[in-house]
Amino acid sequence: MERKCRVLRHLPNKLRRFLLLLLCATFVCIPISIYVWDQATEAANEKFLYLTSLKTEYDHYTDQESIREVYANPAIDSSVTEDKDKILAALPNLPLSYRKKLNPHVSPGHVKCARYPSLFDIQFSNIYWQALHTSNGTFYLYNSFYDNRTLSKDAPSIRILGMANRIRPTVETNCQLWFDGEKGPIISKVKEYKYIWIRGWGNYRQGVLQPYLIQCVVPPTHVKRVPESVSLVELPCDKPFNNLRVIKNEPTGGQKEDFAVCVKGLDFSYVDNSIMMVEWLELLHLLGANKVFLYEMGIHPNVSKVLKYYESLGRVDITKLTLPGEQPNARGLLHMYLKAKMVHKRQNEVIPYNDCLYRNIYRYKYVVLLDTDEFIMPRKTPNWKSLIEQLLAVTEGQPRSSYCARNVYFLDSMQDAHGKVPGVPPYLHMMQHVYRAANYTRPGSYIKCFHNTERVLTLHNHFPFSCLNNCYHLSIPEADAHLQHYRKDCVGELMKSSCPYFKAHTVLDDRILKLYKELMVNNTLHTFRRLGFL
Repeated sequence: MERKCRVLRHLPNKLRRFLLLLLCATFVCIPISIYVWDQATEAANEKFLYLTSLKTEYDHYTDQESIREVYANPAIDSSVTEDKDKILAALPNLPLSYRKKLNPHVSPGHVKCARYPSLFDIQFSNIYWQALHTSNGTFYLYNSFYDNRTLSKDAPSIRILGMANRIRPTVETNCQLWFDGEKGPIISKVKEYKYIWIRGWGNYRQGVLQPYLIQCVVPPTHVKRVPESVSLVELPCDKPFNNLRVIKNEPTGGQKEDFAVCVKGLDFSYVDNSIMMVEWLELLHLLGANKVFLYEMGIHPNVSKVLKYYESLGRVDITKLTLPGEQPNARGLLHMYLKAKMVHKRQNEVIPYNDCLYRNIYRYKYVVLLDTDEFIMPRKTPNWKSLIEQLLAVTEGQPRSSYCARNVYFLDSMQDAHGKVPGVPPYLHMMQHVYRAANYTRPGSYIKCFHNTERVLTLHNHFPFSCLNNCYHLSIPEADAHLQHYRKDCVGELMKSSCPYFKAHTVLDDRILKLYKELMVNNTLHTFRRLGFL
């Protein structure tokens, strides 16, 4: 051993260190590695035995169940199914006959003129419109109505609401009136294309869609019957490619209610104004509105939640709406289009306004066209009903076509100078804004009216375009009522002219608090709780 050590001492240092490391690995590291390997193997064996026992136990309980599952159908939720009635009900201008049969005929047998159109013959446009392509222009049809009002010179008539890419259409067209039990259509030549616009407002040129109310008189042989539907065609016996349900909404209980509020197509896809919508709807209810009719083009989910809640209470009616023809309807792009093309926007707006009128000519005494940031406030009476009674007394019982209130601004900056209103929740925007402009906008500008459904024929946002007789409207004295308009700022055309004066001269007008403060706080709080907003 001593000799071996002497030999090692004479070896080079590097070789000596290598031999020492080799001896260490042989007598120390290898035994430790073997020990670790044995421990790991033993643990793996134990885990394998444990899992094997679990599998055996699981197989014991699931063999029979697995066999049943192999021969059973997968458990898929099939509660959402295709319902033809619901699909067709979502297209409100279709006749009800299509819910029974996709290719209905009024009666079997030989037909001398046109046949009742099949559902798939109809040329739809942007879901809610139907088309007629003529030799001189295209019509896009939205709805049709039965009008048998006393003051109408041609009662009863079928009035079709739509748009055409012609100014003053010259093409002659015909109505095919479809009556239950008739073998073919009853033909009535179109008597009038009633233009629902004013030439000087712009877009008065060929190729741009223009709004019209198309009139066909019901023939004397059928004056006591309401047609189920109507098709607009060029020649009397042309094959029809549109078929509109004729709407005649009867009043509930046989008696007209007082007030329907009509709101243009809502375009709030990215704006959550749900809190103010609750406040506005509750306020209209206190003022006396029986129902609010809104047209939806794109709204925020929270606004949709609010409207569906009030719809369940019977206080709101929601109708889907698109733009006809080649106008954009994609979310976001629609909003950009309406903002950039203001005249197009205004022309499209008269469609829902007049649709709302004709849907309600038999159900309500008055329609009121409002935006969601305004309302007509009585200044001497507590509600609209008593206001109308007061105005009828002034006119000695002689009804007017419309009763119009002047516009006054309640701008944000007017209240900001005075701080918050004590005792009113900060989220109630209208109740919190009690300072307004001392002066009104010009007479006739930005007014809103109560329109007599027995007398008006076509409506604009601010006044009637035409009436069944002459349009006689009453300008409501400012001391009796006015239109309270809540905005961040004046409309664009007033920004440089009148708006600085309005902002510089303000007055306190807190009648809304005196009449409705406690009721509004309680009612809105109740609604917010029901909606889960609190």
